[in-house]
Amino acid sequence: MSALLSQQLIFGLLGGLGLFLFGMKTMSEGLQKIAGDRMRKILAALTNNRIIGTLVGISVTAIIQSSSATTVMTVGFVNAGLMSLTQAIGVVLGANIGTTVTAQLIAFKVTKYALPAIGIGTALKLFSKRKKYAYIGEIILGFGILFFGLTTMKEAFAPLKTSEEFRQLFLLVGDYKLLGVLIGALLTVIVQSSSATIGITLALASSGLLSFEASVALILGENIGTTITANIAAIGTNLAARRTAFAHFLFNSIGTLYMLLLFPLFLKFVSAITPGDADFVIRTQAQANSFSAAIGDKPYIARHIANAHTLFNVINTLIFLPLIGVLAKLSTIIIRGQDEVDSLQVKFIDNRVLNTPPIAIGQARRETERMAKITLKMLEKTTRFLEDGDVKKINGLEKREELVDMLQKEITDFLVKLSQHSISTETSEEIGSLMHMVNDLERVGDHCENLWQLGLRKVEEKVTFSEIGENEIATIGDKTKEFLRFIVESIETADSSIAAKAIEYEDAIDDMERTMRINHITRLNTGECAVQPGLIFIDLLHNFEKIGDHAFNVSEAILGEK
Repeated sequence: MSALLSQQLIFGLLGGLGLFLFGMKTMSEGLQKIAGDRMRKILAALTNNRIIGTLVGISVTAIIQSSSATTVMTVGFVNAGLMSLTQAIGVVLGANIGTTVTAQLIAFKVTKYALPAIGIGTALKLFSKRKKYAYIGEIILGFGILFFGLTTMKEAFAPLKTSEEFRQLFLLVGDYKLLGVLIGALLTVIVQSSSATIGITLALASSGLLSFEASVALILGENIGTTITANIAAIGTNLAARRTAFAHFLFNSIGTLYMLLLFPLFLKFVSAITPGDADFVIRTQAQANSFSAAIGDKPYIARHIANAHTLFNVINTLIFLPLIGVLAKLSTIIIRGQDEVDSLQVKFIDNRVLNTPPIAIGQARRETERMAKITLKMLEKTTRFLEDGDVKKINGLEKREELVDMLQKEITDFLVKLSQHSISTETSEEIGSLMHMVNDLERVGDHCENLWQLGLRKVEEKVTFSEIGENEIATIGDKTKEFLRFIVESIETADSSIAAKAIEYEDAIDDMERTMRINHITRLNTGECAVQPGLIFIDLLHNFEKIGDHAFNVSEAILGEK
């Protein structure tokens, strides 16, 4: 093959692949914008019904045209605690089927509409005043760029038809299925898009360069390669999220193994339900410059490949659907450990009991108690971080802060809904008290965040306090923890005799803050302390004092004074 033809191949492949990926991204983003936040809400509202989970996975992926997006979103929900491992596996199984819609679309004879689609899509995107039409334009534009990229790749492969070396390589892939699977997986890992590698496979096959057998082997490998995206997304997430991503890898890999064992039967089945002979070749050049990915040297192979892709995922899903629990257990055994942080979801409140106010207020009380305990744990871990400067603690602290914020919102929303029902005066008063409690507890969480951010700044800027300063911070920290612990216990016991003790704690913390601030100013004047450490020190004192204020506010809410 001459240097000119090699250049044509490389440029055509790179440009075509770039257009294909950009078109897929543009179309996917447009679809997600049209769908709005509904896709996330559908995913988040799942029940434990694995069939519903699978159907949702199919629907969401078919709509947004990206199994990677669905899987990454699902991993995110699991990491946030909004979805269980079992639910997530069901959704990812469905996403595998939903992603086959891309190959089915490519197999249609629609590439001749690529340029008109680009023109119409661009006009809508640039000149539409209404967002909805601009998003539709984005979808049409992405669709057109995607198919134009596919055509560019197909035309780039034309020189390979005369290359004996490439012909032998593609024959080798047909003879050694495992090699095909490996190439398909590696290509997908590199490109980070199974749709793109399927597009390349269809372009090669419809150009007459790949046999049906070799194409299916590549497709099986692409199904393994696409699971890498989810596993990359799961890096740094919690155990359940990593297990979800690993389960995705497991069922695609196991599915590929048994499909390789049944390979001849599978190919016969696909051929039996798909019109035409997959490897039938048109030996004229009439179609050489055709603007269609599905009509070329092999006019029927694209539909065969698309059907093989769909069937593999449908069969695999049907086999694993009853085994979701086994997959979850296997993932748990392989990826060991235990997450320390509470899951990011409510545990006690349930909108279905709003019609029974006594039960509903009891649930809200329990959720508030849980929120108080998490806030106390956050303060304890924050003071520990201030002592040892171990930045590994920050990740756990951030997750607890997210959890406290979420609980404040969910409990408040629940209480607002409850207040709209027919309730007694006592229940109405308790709703008000609980609202004050959750708001003050959330503010305690915010001040804990301020404290660990100051601690992080102290570590990063290598700031050191004097021994007296360190002792003072530890002292006020201990007193604040003691006060909050007392308040948390009082929420649980609903102790109405806490007023005097709460005032005592509040006064003690205020006095400490005032005394320590004066002492610090004295040390600044005598040169014992520098200005930079001094600013951090004063801010730390201020945040501890504010936590004391909010803890006192919670005590007033317990007593019904708020």
